[in-house]
Amino acid sequence: MFLKDTIAAISTPAGVGAIGIVRISGPKSAEIGRLLFKPRRSDCRFESHRLYHGDILCPRTGKILDEALFVFMKAPRTFTGEDSAEMHCHGGPVILQRVLEEVVEAGARPAEPGEFTRRAFLNNRLDLAQAEAVCDLITARTEGGLEYALDQLKGTLSGRVREIREAVLQILVPIEASIDFTEEELDTADDRVRLAPIDKVLDDLRVLLDTYREGRLLREGVSVVIAGRVNVGKSSLFNRLVGGKRAIVTPIAGTTRDLIEEGISIDGLPVRLSDTAGLRETDNPIEKEGMAFVRERLLDADVVIVVLDGSEPLSPEDVRILEENRKRNILLVINKADLPRRLAAEELVNDMEFAQPLWISAKYGEGVDALKKRISNAARGGGSPRTPDTVLTALRHKVAVEKSIALLSKAKEGLQGGLSPEYAAFDLRQAVESLDEITGRNLSEEILDQIFSNFCIGK
Repeated sequence: MFLKDTIAAISTPAGVGAIGIVRISGPKSAEIGRLLFKPRRSDCRFESHRLYHGDILCPRTGKILDEALFVFMKAPRTFTGEDSAEMHCHGGPVILQRVLEEVVEAGARPAEPGEFTRRAFLNNRLDLAQAEAVCDLITARTEGGLEYALDQLKGTLSGRVREIREAVLQILVPIEASIDFTEEELDTADDRVRLAPIDKVLDDLRVLLDTYREGRLLREGVSVVIAGRVNVGKSSLFNRLVGGKRAIVTPIAGTTRDLIEEGISIDGLPVRLSDTAGLRETDNPIEKEGMAFVRERLLDADVVIVVLDGSEPLSPEDVRILEENRKRNILLVINKADLPRRLAAEELVNDMEFAQPLWISAKYGEGVDALKKRISNAARGGGSPRTPDTVLTALRHKVAVEKSIALLSKAKEGLQGGLSPEYAAFDLRQAVESLDEITGRNLSEEILDQIFSNFCIGK
């Protein structure tokens, strides 16, 4: 990546819209803007951070490409920290592509995925945790995920990591000083352990690590698969959870043949809900293929809702489905509570040792709110929603915190065991470097490439 060149991209989503933005960043931003943009007012001075109305022209032919607004923003008060410009055009894909082509012809190059945010990071406008929050902000699927992404963008996580990093350095300073002096001149190793707040730092890191489950769920979402034999009401339950008629419901067994998916929000969590074909023994090769596909999806599900028909006794097919999924994260649901109950729930609890099932009526909505709460609890490992100030959302952050905990624990054991302070100092320096990975102080270009490749072009 070259920071001395000028980059450009369409920064608004693909498709037709009221407004589309072509974004430019780099030393030629003002030059390109003046070349392509003709303001309506002849006394335009192109002051920084002011919008101007006019036309975008093809410099070679003078042909008007669009009527637009143009803004030039002088460094360093820009997102990237560089001179930047934006052309606010009408949001037609043909218009935007034509304007971008002229911007490139005038001296810019097409931006790589995430390159604007990467430049903001390299120019110290954002640290790496904040830069990753930009991507999380754009892709957030629930209000909870949006709030955590905004907090991270504002530096909540970065600030907490810096506090812990400073605490580790405060532990490290006297230990490194002791390397150059005799034990008679400084406290003993036991005294250093007593005085150095290693345990406090370890507690802080463990509290931070405990937030990862919630953060991962908010960032990646939860896969919930509805399973059961034919005609137990899986599609009716799916429609009820989705809040609309998404799956076809008929009295005919086997109506659902293909997997149907819908994204919903449950208790602040983004959920990918799947309705599946009824599981049963069959000689039909097409149905067999469908059964195999359903079982494959069940293997990958975070939560499996097994639906039983409460208006009928437990069938051999029900038992087989329950046994096949026993080791998974199961929620047991007995549907058709509005009909006379013929299924003995105690048989499931006492004889088959399953957790207490939930009676519902997918047709009338009875028990569905309670089911949503159970889905949330099951996804969170039995816990309730947490609202910590700082949340780890990325696996990369989790691994860095785990490494720091392991290194601090090793340093503490070495000091308590009477090892030379050089060993503890080495481990503590490594712990600091692990924390620096979160904010981007200590990362290779290869890892940066991998992180920013997940961003969209134009951001």
